Amino acid sequence: MQYSQYYQAHIKTKECCFFVAILRSCEHLTFDRTFDTKASIFEFLVPEKNEEAFLNLMNYFIKNNIVTDLKKLPNRLINPDAEV
Repeated sequence: MQYSQYYQAHIKTKECCFFVAILRSCEHLTFDRTFDTKASIFEFLVPEKNEEAFLNLMNYFIKNNIVTDLKKLPNRLINPDAEV
């Protein structure tokens, strides 16, 4: 079984609706959800075949100051004890 790549990022709070709308318009690119509402941190599960396209989109958001602190982490759904 192949598991998705796992990422987390901070999303500028006032841009969250725009950010989510863009991601949802890119069908099957990633599964996203809020990891920490107060800190505006999202988590992303990205199929390996979509990783390049996902990173290209995230780089666009980083350049436009919508996304900060994007990091690839161990997939916490595979190992629930993993530190995230």
